[in-house]
Formats: sequence, C-alpha cells, structure tokens
Amino acid sequence: MVYGRKSNVERADRFLELGDAPRVFVLGGSGSTLGFINSFRADGGVVTARLVPLAWTPLGVMIGDTWQNVGIALANLPDWVDRTFPPEDERAFVAPMRDIELLARVQWHAELPEALGDEAVLNIEDVPEEIADALAQPPAPIVQCAACRRLCVRDEFVWKEKQLCAWDFHSQVFGKRGPWRNGEYETHHFATLPVCAYVAPEILGGLDVEVVFATNAIDEALAQKMIALVLGAEPERPHMAVRSGDGFTVLRERT
Repeated sequence: MVYGRKSNVERADRFLELGDAPRVFVLGGSGSTLGFINSFRADGGVVTARLVPLAWTPLGVMIGDTWQNVGIALANLPDWVDRTFPPEDERAFVAPMRDIELLARVQWHAELPEALGDEAVLNIEDVPEEIADALAQPPAPIVQCAACRRLCVRDEFVWKEKQLCAWDFHSQVFGKRGPWRNGEYETHHFATLPVCAYVAPEILGGLDVEVVFATNAIDEALAQKMIALVLGAEPERPHMAVRSGDGFTVLRERT
C-alpha cells in the first residue's frame, strides 16, 4: 500500500499529539529480542536503540528486566532493523518502515520510561498480541537454559543447580529417568521433592505422563495426607509429587 502526503502528516500528528510522557517506539522483535527507541535525534549521526530479551514459555512471553544499548547510524537504521529481525525467524516482526522514516524526519523524541510497559509503547498496534500481553506484565530476569540455550525466566525451573527452560526441565525431571516412586512417600521425602514454578500439561503429553491432582494454598500436612492416599491406592504405579507454585502437583506415568 502506498501512503500519500496527507496520510503521513496525519500519522505524524498522531504521534506528536501524544504529549511529552516517557515513551518508546518498538522497531521490531524476534524469537529472543525486542528492540525499541525513544529518540530519533541523532548525536553525531548516531541514535541509540535498546534491546531487551524475550523468553517464550508455555504460559506466554516474558519481557526481560535488562536492556542493552546499541548505537546505530541513523541513515542505516532501516537496514539494521532488517538484519536484526530477519524474516527467516518465524517470530520476527518489524514496525512499518514508513513510520520509522517519518519519525526520523520529524526527529521524534521522548524521555525514556523507567520500565517498559504497554502504555509506554507509541506503536503498540504494531506489536504481536503475545508480546503486547507480555508488556502489560512486570518484567522478569531472563537467563539461558543450561541444556538448550533457550531463553527462560530465572529460577522458574532449576534442576541439579542448573537453570532450565520448561521443556528441558519437564523432559529431565518428569522423563523416564526422573525421581519416580512406587508407594507412599515418607515424611522426609517431601524435603527433596522437585520444585518448579508450574507444571505444563501440554509438555507432559509427549512424555506419557498425566496430572493426577494439584493442591494450592492449603495446609501442607493435609496436602501430604492427600498425596499419601493417592500413592497408597496404586502402589504398583510410578507416581511423583512436585512442589509447584504454592502447593503440590502429583503426576503418574500412563499405563
């Protein structure tokens, strides 16, 4: 679609009418990074873009709480956007180049917000829904999975002192070599249960594992009695209790 002079003027007016509140313009994103800028006023021909890590999890996307600054020649900004968020990445997207060129021409500038949120994004309509939802949530510390190098949220899934993504944690802990048990747990076994932020049933389906039941925010002694009843009722079948969130999840191998 070709945009005429009037359309460009209207878009410029819309951007400029938003006032002096701290804002950013999202340049693009990929499977691991979101890029944004708050000023097209070049210093020595160079503008500063910020890159923030993205973690794609079974519960959605999480925005990282750290930013990396990148100096880019303003004249080369469109090429940098194309290289940084390449179409080969199935999760990549870029802002309309006409908007980038327009904001560069009017030298759009805003103060940098203290935190990156959906209300601070000038072009939130250009952002995919999953990332827009993530921007509406508080940012989180992002790390690399020790097994596959996928970006994940720190301390959500830790096994043998290694930070793992949800997929590798599930496959290692809930796989055939995980700490499965036949029969009831004794009291001291509860001190060494696997711990994770949540259990993802969609991952368990590929492991031939099913959720029997889950507890949340109830007395631990009562929860342990419930777990004992379930495991004692089928002593011949492997079960596993997991601390997840504010309670327990009990898993069972499929027959």
